[in-house]
Amino acid sequence: MRVVVAGGSGFIGTHLCTELDDRGHDVVALSRSPGDADLPDGVVEKTGDVTDYDTLVGPVESADVVVNLVALSPLFTPDGGNEMHDVLHRQGTENLVRAAEAAGVDRFVQLSALGADPDGDTHYIRAKGRAEEAVRSSELAHVILRPSVVFGEGGEFVSFTKRLKGLFAPGVPVYPLPGGGKTRFQPIWVGDVAPMIADAVAEDEHRNETYELGGPEVLTLREITNLVYESEGKSVTVVGLPMAMAKLGLTVLGALGFPMGPDQYRSLQFDNTTDDNDVDAFGVSEADLTSFAAYLGVADESD
Repeated sequence: MRVVVAGGSGFIGTHLCTELDDRGHDVVALSRSPGDADLPDGVVEKTGDVTDYDTLVGPVESADVVVNLVALSPLFTPDGGNEMHDVLHRQGTENLVRAAEAAGVDRFVQLSALGADPDGDTHYIRAKGRAEEAVRSSELAHVILRPSVVFGEGGEFVSFTKRLKGLFAPGVPVYPLPGGGKTRFQPIWVGDVAPMIADAVAEDEHRNETYELGGPEVLTLREITNLVYESEGKSVTVVGLPMAMAKLGLTVLGALGFPMGPDQYRSLQFDNTTDDNDVDAFGVSEADLTSFAAYLGVADESD
């Protein structure tokens, strides 16, 4: 099967391309800057920009499946401002869908996000929701995957927790977290997510389905922060930062060009957890998944 992976040189993309290559598929990694990623020799790298339809036509031609992993991080304000979420996520998905339809692609796999909603509270969530609408309204058989935050080597989730401290409490021995760090996440390891996406590429039972994917446990931002520092042999004293103060701080800093702003404040006001974890649809249980603590080396897999 010939699989074109848009965003194939990114964090999740490199893991997925490796997984697909290991399974014997013909894989094309599509990115704006091919050659930058550490990919298996069998993976073909091609140039393609989802914001430029003409660059997608050739690479997508003769593909059996197109996987769209192209995304901006919700953790930071993108270069160009929050409007870039709509440009890359919605318009980019529309372009890739159109190219896939023109090529007669059999299936389109969309990596979305938990809480994706065209009327959601942040630019990221709204753009992801509108991208899902573009996929569902197309002529293509599709699979939509909505993971919680994905962590692993090359990801930014661990460094994000440290960056928050540098923002709110540089050089002091306490860590003021917005709202006391009560926002809940269900982090899932990239090594667990990639095989699920690969299954969605090839298995017929996943056609036209939408799945929410989360890790084996729900953790608050406070618990995540403590685990990150524990893994480095450090301790940190977490104190609550009133949400009103966090809103003011992020709004002011965002206006000054700091890569976090009101959208990041709003994202901390709702949990990033599944309503019904669908990992069992891919033949695994939550108990089979790698926990955040185990990944950091501060807990045994048996814990």
